[in-house]
Amino acid sequence: MNILILKNATAAQIYPAMVRENIDIAIENDEIIAVGSNLRSTFPQANIKDMQGRLVMPGMVCAHNHFYSGLSRGIQANIAPSPDFISTLKNLWWRLDRALDEESLYYSGLICSLEAIRSGCTAVIDHHASPGYIAGSLSQLRNAFMKVGLRGMTCFETTDRNCGQQELRAGVEENIRFANEIDQAREAGREPYLVEAHIGAHAPFTLSNDGLSMLGEAMKATGRGLHIHAAEDSYDVSHGHHHYGKDLLVRLAEYDLLNNKTLVAHGLYLSDADIALLNDCDGFLVHNARSNMNNHVGYNHKLSAYRNLALGTDGIGSDMFEEMKFAFFKHRDAGGPLWPDSFGRALSNGNTLLSRNFNAKFGLIEAGYKADLTISDYLPPTPLLADNIAGHIAFGMGSNHVHSVMVNGVMVYEDRQFTFDCAPVFAEAQKVATKMWQRMDSLP
Repeated sequence: MNILILKNATAAQIYPAMVRENIDIAIENDEIIAVGSNLRSTFPQANIKDMQGRLVMPGMVCAHNHFYSGLSRGIQANIAPSPDFISTLKNLWWRLDRALDEESLYYSGLICSLEAIRSGCTAVIDHHASPGYIAGSLSQLRNAFMKVGLRGMTCFETTDRNCGQQELRAGVEENIRFANEIDQAREAGREPYLVEAHIGAHAPFTLSNDGLSMLGEAMKATGRGLHIHAAEDSYDVSHGHHHYGKDLLVRLAEYDLLNNKTLVAHGLYLSDADIALLNDCDGFLVHNARSNMNNHVGYNHKLSAYRNLALGTDGIGSDMFEEMKFAFFKHRDAGGPLWPDSFGRALSNGNTLLSRNFNAKFGLIEAGYKADLTISDYLPPTPLLADNIAGHIAFGMGSNHVHSVMVNGVMVYEDRQFTFDCAPVFAEAQKVATKMWQRMDSLP
């Protein structure tokens, strides 16, 4: 019996909202087995960690991210003026992803995984692109997740934007190969089950009907759901109407690409018919407030219309405390009706996505749920209650309060320290980033 008791914790959930003080949380292997008072008497042989009243919450989940952009911060490559979203894609991101190789992808994944955990994030749902390094790229990302101990999902963003049908097929094949690799690893049981697979696609405007058909077959073959951008910019919608005469998700639905594992990122300009389709299949819309602001693509005024709303960063780190704040403040700035509790629920929905894809329970501090936990030193200056916990996050609590992080029952970050020396990783990442920027400048 390998049991750990987190003693004297303040257990808190954002949704359904709950705050309980002086609570013990018993964990066996990767799962919470009991929550209550004086659990030492129930499990006398357990190891004890005194939380000293610290806030223990279900782990934060970033529901949409791009770890391949991890070495883009402060980029010194020559980027042409980019007055709109499509030119930003062409001049920056679609050059950066072509410059990625095995080394730069691994260090991108390592840096992003470390920073995610340090900000209190226990899981990241990633969406990957490296057109010059497709086969095996998702395994390299998985290696980075596993090295750090971060839970997550990843996929390859299938597209035909560079090399047409050949690139399209290679992307689908990498998604299938990786999903099969995950199945084999899970069955072998030699490693912790930390990483899962989506079937990835870039966006409707870079996917032909042949591509959608291939994606549908990949989903059927693997049992995985689709992870795709849609309507991030109005161009995506205009392109769909001009070339296909259809709304975006209406077109995807014709190829059986929508189900309860579907993750649609952005969705600023989805039609009411599109939203109804996503709701009817119980899929997810992931809102990325800071990214939308940075790319100047507009605001999603229909957030309250979605059955399942989650929060992501679209590559701007994995600080979900910060992302929830921006989501709420920008919503208020846009005249929206939602309050912090609505965005708290959206933040919690990242764990719902994990539950559906890992076939396990995530997101509550209850027996039977995975022991993915964020532990904070937050000292509330006003009463911390179930009725106001979302307000404490919106107006106070942040990643600077994160003390420790547990993933799958393992303390991967404790007392603000990782289990290995990270300084050499960051030093090497600087060298790798410089080489990648140079490769970008050599690309047309």
